[in-house]
Amino acid sequence: MNYKFLLALGGGALSGCTQSDCQKPLNIVLINLDDAGNGDFSFKGAVGYRTPHIDRLAAEGMSMTNFYAVQPISGASRAGLLTGCYPNRIGFAYAPNPNSPTGISDEEETIAELLKAKGYATAIFGKWHLGDARKFLPLQHGFDEYYGLPYSNDMWPYHPQYEFPDLPLINGNEIIGYNTEQSKLTTDYTTRAVDFIRRKTGERQPFFLYLAHSMPHVPLAVSDKFKGKSEQGLYGDVMMELDWSVGEVMKALREAGVEENTLVVFTSDNGPWANYGNHAGSSGGLREAKATTFNGGMRVPCLFYWKGTIVPGSVCNDLMSNIDILPTLVELADAPHSRLPIDGLSMVPALKGETTKPIRESLCLYYHRNSLEAVTDGSYKLIFPHKYVSYETQVPGNDGLPGELGKKEVTECELYDLRRDPGERVNVISQHREIADRLKKIADRYREDLGDDLTGKTGMNRREPGRIEKK
Repeated sequence: MNYKFLLALGGGALSGCTQSDCQKPLNIVLINLDDAGNGDFSFKGAVGYRTPHIDRLAAEGMSMTNFYAVQPISGASRAGLLTGCYPNRIGFAYAPNPNSPTGISDEEETIAELLKAKGYATAIFGKWHLGDARKFLPLQHGFDEYYGLPYSNDMWPYHPQYEFPDLPLINGNEIIGYNTEQSKLTTDYTTRAVDFIRRKTGERQPFFLYLAHSMPHVPLAVSDKFKGKSEQGLYGDVMMELDWSVGEVMKALREAGVEENTLVVFTSDNGPWANYGNHAGSSGGLREAKATTFNGGMRVPCLFYWKGTIVPGSVCNDLMSNIDILPTLVELADAPHSRLPIDGLSMVPALKGETTKPIRESLCLYYHRNSLEAVTDGSYKLIFPHKYVSYETQVPGNDGLPGELGKKEVTECELYDLRRDPGERVNVISQHREIADRLKKIADRYREDLGDDLTGKTGMNRREPGRIEKK
């Protein structure tokens, strides 16, 4: 493990706490952006706007620099985040369309369900995308409160390329409107998040808040208070408002007196949607973008903040994934573990600085329905032959219109040394055949377990998704 303490305070990554503090149930805030890239924050090099509140989380918390979304697309990524499983293990693929006949199974246990069993109040404000039928919605899967969109904000009648039905806005289980003015979304989600913090703190109930923003996914929309404020057009304005949202949540925690007893996790569901040009974010120089298993599609920002506990400015370079968030939160909350097998691994030892050995030794990178396209051990990444959409051969779109996507193919295995080449530009397989062979053996284990459409493997341990019963 490689730790760098930017604000050297000495010791491990977790400082001590008083006995009374340690006995308090830990509040948890999980903030998940949509399509934000590694280069979209000023602490990561963004230009034309600043993100001071998010920067503060990095400066006063722990940055995970080798962190991956489990899939490079929204629905599958969010299913993995909330269940701790590879999405293909639980029958989840792609980003479900409106009126999808499948969604999250009643058999799976979400973060909310596990924390609720420990007495937590639970809420999600924002985007769901684990199925839009009533049986798939958040209140049926551990959440006490829900307000937001059931899927992506571009799945509405005004899409520039595809036909979609009216986009519902849901409160609890009830649709309260259609095709809502999207410039209000970030503010509405934030207002409800702040109110939830204040109510549950006043009731002295531990809480789990999942703030799942719809932005900066296209179509971009921003409130008047940030419109025209950045030097990077509408995208910069949207990022400034998302940063404001983080600031409002942190302010609410401070004013409620629970900042030191609240863990805040900040991440993104996948990389930027690069063919939208000036309405898309930055991968920070990584290869390709959303909907590819290259680093631009799957390596995302992740910050952990816990005032007085996580050492400010700490950095973890170990391989991690958003499927590791569930077991981490469950362990910290002393909540019951999932009944069914999951793939996530607790990051608590990494947060505490208690180990010199990486928590996660490998991560398989699946996409489409069940295609194993790559595998990584955190230092090297082996890419298997597959076809993919490319953003590097076409001119991107502009002002909300998408550009054409190119098509490319990996015809032979490629190996990249991510320590020296996170942008995956130089194929070193001819120099490291033994490393490629080792990663192939890891991939073969995944194929036996989960299957692989690219090689015809069915897998032994995949579970069925939830389904709407046919009448």
